[in-house]
Amino acid sequence: MRFILSIIGLAFSTMAMAQGTADDYARAYQLKRDFAANNVLHWPRDVEWLDSTHTFYYSMLTAEGQRWVVGTADGSRTDIYNSKEEQQKALGLQSREPRPQQYGRQKQRHWMEVDEENTLHPIPSPDERWVAYVEEHNVVIHEKGKPLSEKRQLTHDGTIGCYYSNRIYWSPDSRYVMVARRTPVEKRYVHYVESSPNDQLQPLLHKQEYAKPGDVLPQKQPVIINIETGESVEADMSLLNDQYSLDSFSWTRDGCEVLMEYNQREHHLVAVVAMNAATGAMRYVVEERAETFVNYVRYFRHDFSDGRRMLWMSERDNWNHLYMYDIASGNWQQVTRGEWCVRRVLHVDEVGDYIIFAASGRERKRDPYFVHYYRCRLDGSDLRLLTPEAANHSARFSKDWQYMIDTYSTPDTAPVTVLRSAIDGTELRVLERADISQLVDKGWRVPEVFVAKGRDGKTDMWGLIQRPTNFDPTKRYPIVEYIYSGPGDHYVPKSFVPYSWDMTSLAELGFIVVQLDGMGTSWRGKRFEEVCHKNLKDAGFPDRRLWIEAAARRYPYMDIDRVGIYGCSAGGQEAMAAVLWHGDFYKAAYSACGCHDNRMDKIWWNEQWMGRPGKDSCYIECSNVEQAWRLERPLMLVVGELDDNVDPASTMQVVDALIRAGKDFELVVLPGEHHTMGGDYGERKRYDFFVRELMGVKPPKWGEYSIK
Repeated sequence: MRFILSIIGLAFSTMAMAQGTADDYARAYQLKRDFAANNVLHWPRDVEWLDSTHTFYYSMLTAEGQRWVVGTADGSRTDIYNSKEEQQKALGLQSREPRPQQYGRQKQRHWMEVDEENTLHPIPSPDERWVAYVEEHNVVIHEKGKPLSEKRQLTHDGTIGCYYSNRIYWSPDSRYVMVARRTPVEKRYVHYVESSPNDQLQPLLHKQEYAKPGDVLPQKQPVIINIETGESVEADMSLLNDQYSLDSFSWTRDGCEVLMEYNQREHHLVAVVAMNAATGAMRYVVEERAETFVNYVRYFRHDFSDGRRMLWMSERDNWNHLYMYDIASGNWQQVTRGEWCVRRVLHVDEVGDYIIFAASGRERKRDPYFVHYYRCRLDGSDLRLLTPEAANHSARFSKDWQYMIDTYSTPDTAPVTVLRSAIDGTELRVLERADISQLVDKGWRVPEVFVAKGRDGKTDMWGLIQRPTNFDPTKRYPIVEYIYSGPGDHYVPKSFVPYSWDMTSLAELGFIVVQLDGMGTSWRGKRFEEVCHKNLKDAGFPDRRLWIEAAARRYPYMDIDRVGIYGCSAGGQEAMAAVLWHGDFYKAAYSACGCHDNRMDKIWWNEQWMGRPGKDSCYIECSNVEQAWRLERPLMLVVGELDDNVDPASTMQVVDALIRAGKDFELVVLPGEHHTMGGDYGERKRYDFFVRELMGVKPPKWGEYSIK
């Protein structure tokens, strides 16, 4: 009898330790419903202010159902339970007409398409006397009210290979026009075969404009023409050479100069350039230089109505801050300063002499990524914190910038929504406190914010640890890291998320899932981000390993010998890089739609961080294709056949390299899918992959479990 009880006890113990079972899968999929956002009550959505009034409105779920709230800054409130139409009626809003049904395939302009600036686009002069346009590649003006035949041609050197742009800019006094002579280039296209269209039997061939690193780009030469004399001056191209872009043309208020923004190829120089209308003389008003890269995407500029000043954003002192420029002299004064980053400028009030902006890292002993809102004078004085709570804030301001509705939360605390003064941040009243009791009743497990030192031994790396709802500290759990480490931002959530598509269900299978921001990402200072320069394969891996090892030391149930990784896009590139260069630590990788060789990907992303191909070997050294021979760990590659973000040939080329190197791997090609982690099908493949490779467990058969 004792022997039988021992056998039963052993079987029960084994069952209790089991992970990756059909029950785990069923529970993992159930959590998508149990932890959905509609199980969080009193969490305002679609917060808006009504026109220029102090009336605001939002919607939310309550125990009684959907509720629409209309309130005012002075304290009145109306709760509407009936319908959105009742809310719109209370606000005096008109319901939107339903869109007419569309038939057939709709061709939409893709964001990679470059405007050739060669269509007819007449531009009237400020005094409304003239209209300027481009005809047969040259600039023509026509006096309103006269026959169209009585036009005057201002230029005669435009050709099909070097024509005048249709973007024409009149001086304020209507004496001059500024226009760029544009040299076009032959475009690169990527072709896709849609194998299984849902509206016809035969495959479809798609063609998409797609510039890649190293491609030749159009060039522009600004020309200013005096319409009275017909005389013109041309820009000195030695100051505008090798353009990545030249745009944002505008006249100064006095009509003496044209300002333009110049971004030199490789992004070591970004400048605001002034061109004299009478002489053509050129000068740099703002000159932003860096030996690594100027992060031009992190851009803000405000020209003041007095025509004399300009507010500019720069990382020149390592931190993203605001600077005030004198346009005439180019002299500047720093407006904000300190070891913290301005994230976004929301409002510049020239009359009231203040700026409202979002920033992170200023409030010490807090998560340095938390977004707070601030107000200061135009010279940087009288800096006021408008959102004091130690949390991540998201605010909507009234149109007159007197009030703000602020929702704040952290990954482990529920959202609170308050009405504040936008003058000094005074909390006027709490509007809503989110109720997460339904999540808790269904077993919701709060993610843990975890901090550990990075590769330099002193800089904190911040991340999250997600455990399954049935977490048992006596078990041993494999670790899976979700990675997206592309520079330009940070990626670990800082606000409350009831269900993480990247972590929650995967953890429920019996994993500890982690996510962190290592060096090479943004908003911790420029030097922190510059680790990525010509070195995208770094992806913060030295920091990631130390962070995961620190977590495993604190929590022995985290099995440091069974670590997997997965990601999409840049994260897909990084996931594969993990097993190529760090296979001693990462034991399996799932890589979706990766840009496996940065020469194959879009130009703007890759030249920003890697420069132009050919000058050194960084593209080859960071290429998963060139380094595919290193693979010794399990790898699953996933790609959508219609990926219009990362050329799907990037995945197929790494497949070819793996085959030629005699490497074992798995490939999942998804018909009809664009840029994707894999969708529902890919998600199940990912679950099975990690269960099999990290747990050593045979996954349940598809359909072997049921969801309640």
